[in-house]
Amino acid sequence: MKIADIRGLTPDQLAETLLNLKKEQFNLRFQAATGQVEKTHRVNEIRKDIARIKTVLRAKAAA
Repeated sequence: MKIADIRGLTPDQLAETLLNLKKEQFNLRFQAATGQVEKTHRVNEIRKDIARIKTVLRAKAAA
């Protein structure tokens, strides 16, 4: 997810997207623990997307 796309979302949409990403991250951790994960790079992508969303949410709250 690109930062320009994230900045265009409302805080409610960002919170929903954040929740979905955290659920996906949780599922990927379980898959990694059992050795079933196919796309290992997705773990890092999700982690970075979560950080981007949290950064934008924090900036919007401060504004």
